[in-house]
Amino acid sequence: MIPDIKKILCATDMSKNAEYAFGYAASLANRYGAGVTLLHVLEDMSPYRDSLMMNILGEEKWKALMETNKEKIIHDLKDRLGKFCESISAQIPACPFITDDIVVKIGNPVEVIMEQAEKRNCDLVVMGTHGQGILGDAMIGSVSRRVVRRCKRPVLVVRLPQN
Repeated sequence: MIPDIKKILCATDMSKNAEYAFGYAASLANRYGAGVTLLHVLEDMSPYRDSLMMNILGEEKWKALMETNKEKIIHDLKDRLGKFCESISAQIPACPFITDDIVVKIGNPVEVIMEQAEKRNCDLVVMGTHGQGILGDAMIGSVSRRVVRRCKRPVLVVRLPQN
């Protein structure tokens, strides 16, 4: 059976690795006539930091400040991701792939990536990897590794080429 790829979820941290991986997502989208959803996940703050700030500012002030900042951060990130999409599209003008959506979520990156892949019924997840550390050449990044292990959808992990 040949898979029909119509929806691609491209997880990005807006790094060089992610930009390179997005090129693969755009190429696959072009080849299969698929749409791409670009996802960026902001890691949630630790409960300890939350409780510390609530003790200093008061719970209501802290929650109001967090809500205001969260909305601003999400808006700014969506703008940056939109420009990121445009810059990649400009590099491959013959590639008419469609960006279905630009999504910014707050939470655990692994959980959010898997949740969005299921919720959006994606046929493929594409993401870059850093593979840093002593065993960097032998391992992929921790988020990528956990997504590959746990995701029910196929995952394409793209590394930057060695120069």
